Parts: sequence; C-alpha cells; structure tokens
Amino acid sequence: MSDQMLILIAIAGIFLLLFLVIKTKLHAFVALLVVSLIVGILAGMPLNHVVETMQEGMGGTLGFVAVVVGLGAMFGQMLEVSGGADRLAKTMINKFGEDKAQWSLGITGFLVAIPVFFDVGFIILVPIVYGLAKKTGRSLLYYGIPLLAGLAVTHSFIPPTPGPIAVAELVGADLGWVILFGALAGIPSMIIAGPLFARYISKRLHVVVPDYMNTEEVEYDRDLPSFQLIATIILIPLVLILLNTFSGVLLDDDHIVKQILTFLGHPFVALTIATILTFIFLGTKRGYTRQEVQDIANKGLEPAGIIILVTGAGGVFKQILIDSGVGDVIGNMMAGSNLPPILLAFLIAAAVRVAQGSATVSMVTAAGLVSPLISILNLEGPVLGLIVIAIASGATVLSHVNDSGFWLVGRYFGLDVKDTLKSWTVMETLIGLVGLGVALLLGIFIS
Repeated sequence: MSDQMLILIAIAGIFLLLFLVIKTKLHAFVALLVVSLIVGILAGMPLNHVVETMQEGMGGTLGFVAVVVGLGAMFGQMLEVSGGADRLAKTMINKFGEDKAQWSLGITGFLVAIPVFFDVGFIILVPIVYGLAKKTGRSLLYYGIPLLAGLAVTHSFIPPTPGPIAVAELVGADLGWVILFGALAGIPSMIIAGPLFARYISKRLHVVVPDYMNTEEVEYDRDLPSFQLIATIILIPLVLILLNTFSGVLLDDDHIVKQILTFLGHPFVALTIATILTFIFLGTKRGYTRQEVQDIANKGLEPAGIIILVTGAGGVFKQILIDSGVGDVIGNMMAGSNLPPILLAFLIAAAVRVAQGSATVSMVTAAGLVSPLISILNLEGPVLGLIVIAIASGATVLSHVNDSGFWLVGRYFGLDVKDTLKSWTVMETLIGLVGLGVALLLGIFIS
C-alpha cells in the first residue's frame, strides 16, 4: 500500500475518532478501540494480527499505567478523606497571611493535585476561596484563579497524575525527567497564569459568590493531620523517583547505591511506599479501622478505572499505528518537517484538545501519533521528558465549551460562557504556552 494511502487512512482515523467522541458521544475508550480496528483493517493488516496487536497494545500500556494510576488514586483518596488537602491550604494561608493568600492558594493547589484529581481538589478547597472573597470583598477570581492554576499545572505536568503518566509510558519517557521538567515548567506557569493573571482579570471581572452556592467548609470527624506529615508523604514518591533518575546519570550500573535507588525509585515501589504510609499515618493511626481504610481505598479506585481504560485504549491505537506501518509514514512525514519535535508534539495535542475537549484523550491520542517520530529520530533520555511536557501543554490550552472543566469552574464561580472564556480559558492557555516555552528552552540545552 502506498504511503499516500496510509496517510489518508491515518487522517480518516483521527477524524473518525473525533466524530465518534464529539458527535455520537461514544465513550473515548470504545471510540479508540473502534478506530484502532478500522485503521488496522484498512491498512491491510491480517484480521488475526489486528486483534493480537490490540491485545499487545492494551497489555503493554496497562502493565505500567494501571499500577501507577491505581496506587495514586488510593493515595489521593486517603489524603482527601483525612482532610490533608484542607490542612495544606489553611497552613499555607496562615504562613503567608491573607494579603498573600493568592500565593498560598497557588502553592496549595500545586501540592494537592499531585495525589488528588483536579476536580476533587477544587471542590474540596473552593469553600476557602469563597470565605476569603466574602471577607475581603475582592473578586472571587482574585483567589480562585491562583488555586485553579496550581491544580491545573500539576494535573497536567507532574506524575503520578494520570495524564503525564499515560504519555510517559506511551513515548517511553523516564518519570524522573518528567517530574523534574514538569516542576521546572509548572512553577513559572503557575505564577504567570495564577497570581499574576488573577490580579489582571479580577480588576476587569468582579465576581461574587453565587447565591446558589451555599457550600460550607467540610466538617471532619477527626483533627486534621499535620502540615509536615502531609507534605512529607506527598514528596516521598517524587524524591525517590528523582533519585532513581539521577543515580542512573551519576553512578555505574553495578554500584550498590544505584541498585538500591533504582529499586526504591521505581514508580511501583515509590508509590506503594507512599500509599502504605497514607494507610498507616492518615488511616489507622488516626482512628480509622482497617475496613474503613479499605473502603476509602476502594472508593478512590472508582474514577481511576475510566482513566486506566482510556489510557489502555490509547496504547492500542499507538500499537496499531506502529504495526500497520501507518506510524512509520506519519513519523517520516513529521521528521521531514522543519518544526522541532517538541513543537510538533504541542501542536498535535493542541489540535486534538480544541476539537474534542478532554485533556486526557488529547494527551493519549497525541502520544500515539508522536511515538513513531520518536523511533525514527532515535530520541531518548531527557528529551523524551520534554516531549511529555509539550504534549501536556498542548492538551491544556484553549479549554472551551466541550471541556467538562470549563463548566465546572463556570458553575462554582457563577460565570457565564463569555466570562468563563475570559478567565478560565485564558488561564489554561497561559499554562500551556508557558509550559511549551520552558520545554523549548530546556530543549536547546539538552540537545
């Protein structure tokens, strides 16, 4: 089959995927499987090979992603139920003072979203934003935008949140580099899209707490855990993974310290340690029974299941592209472009994001399309971490009416569509553009 025909098949497959998700409202998991089947058949793969490839793509992806996302979800649920997120926010506001509450909320969101899903973290912490806005008389956006920026940055850039975990697995990036580059890109993104943008937009949009939102701060049946405990538990897996990455650069393979750090810093081990610590220090040590801890962990796995399956289907799509030969054609075409791979990855993710709305689906789809380019250009090591950040940045920009986050923020802040576009959409786009800029800048030094 000619290269031109394979390219047409790939383009048709992408448009079919967008049609199924947007127009027919078919679940992304099913849509990705359907498109993978059709692309494989049209590309001339033997029918039995199509099914075998789908199985290989699903199994290869979920062997890593399911464990990491599952552990992260239980970790996050324990943090939520124990009041750990509330403790972080209240301690940060007390330390910074109300006059610098913007910064404390941005940092709190940045930390909370590492183990807790974006929407959950927002719903838990938004009463604090309401209280500050009522007390000071400032626009709700003055405090709300920094919190949203902190949550959104970590949700997009820093594992073990599902998006970067999925992309890292699909493109073969080391999680240590993703965490490091995610932090380097995320901090300026949070500052610019959070406190700085909030000061600008709050002067132009004075938003008060909606009358229909009578949300009160959550009452916990136990005292809140300490700030030091929560911060330590959150940082333990990140530090272990980073030490693993750095030991691979600085130490020989047969060095005993490297072998220990490689074991402890593997995401499976690091997150298992962190999750067990949450069960003990946020669970049984604080009066929860073992059965209650198990019930909390089970509840955390419920939303994770959807993300795991969508990511697995993204692995199927990627494997079909590779085994059918479509991926090589796409990769060669992109390799012939004058654009750097980091920018290409961003543009592909941004295009899918604008078309269908879901950041996770955008990341997974873009990673599947970019992975052949990585093989053709023999990209490896730290640069793959920058590819992950570029894809995450592209999947963050231009959130609009087809994104559930758009409506969540609009409702909680009482914004109409026009004002949500002026505030939330601009904030998301700033995060994506700053993230891309940092990735490109780092790419100059790494290359």
